[in-house]
Amino acid sequence: MSLSRAFSVALSGAVIAVLVGCSTGGADAGADARAPSPPSTVAEPTTTPAEPSRESPSPTPTPSKPSTRGQTASLTIPEIGLQDLRVVPYEGTTDDWPGTRIQNEGVAASPYGSSGGVGPGEVGNYLVTAHRLSAGGPLRELPTLDEGDTVTITAGGKAYKYEITDTRSTSFRSERSLAEQRAAVPGSPGLRPTEAVITISTCATPEDNAAGNFWRDDKGNPEHRIDKIGVLTSVT
Repeated sequence: MSLSRAFSVALSGAVIAVLVGCSTGGADAGADARAPSPPSTVAEPTTTPAEPSRESPSPTPTPSKPSTRGQTASLTIPEIGLQDLRVVPYEGTTDDWPGTRIQNEGVAASPYGSSGGVGPGEVGNYLVTAHRLSAGGPLRELPTLDEGDTVTITAGGKAYKYEITDTRSTSFRSERSLAEQRAAVPGSPGLRPTEAVITISTCATPEDNAAGNFWRDDKGNPEHRIDKIGVLTSVT
């Protein structure tokens, strides 16, 4: 080959190489073009999980002391020779018809509820009524009780001992007098009780008759009743 032709061939190859390099951007550019672009990362909103509600724990309820209202009891008064007289509870008030029918069976009656009293040993006035002359006269000697004498009520496996502190008279012809007898604090209607007391009541028939007072209500009760008041001193 002549020198001029060889030079022409070499020059042509150089030109082609330059053109190819400009059009492709070189080997690195080609590699970059072929490499897939990394996926774009979109930041997801961060959500803080809600904490479970923390409610204040409910206080543990304190069991209430079971009421002795409605419990059949027995009454013992050693000073008058009375032993285990049955005391029947009922919802009502002293010496109403239900209470009178109970007394007519020769036992004692104990009203409870809104118009009555409380149960044995409870704070308030535990009311017990029984006949003095009829139906065996279980409370015949009740008026002879003195201050300091004791009475015992047994109910629900417990013995409630009361000490006599006062004697009252109740008139069936006086609403005020009846309210005083049935009050939570005997003699003081409306006063809030702070101790457990008992009112044991029976008729004053001999005393009324001796005074010439022969008034009777529709149940045959004389005007007056004799009430012995006692304060709870022990529970065994």
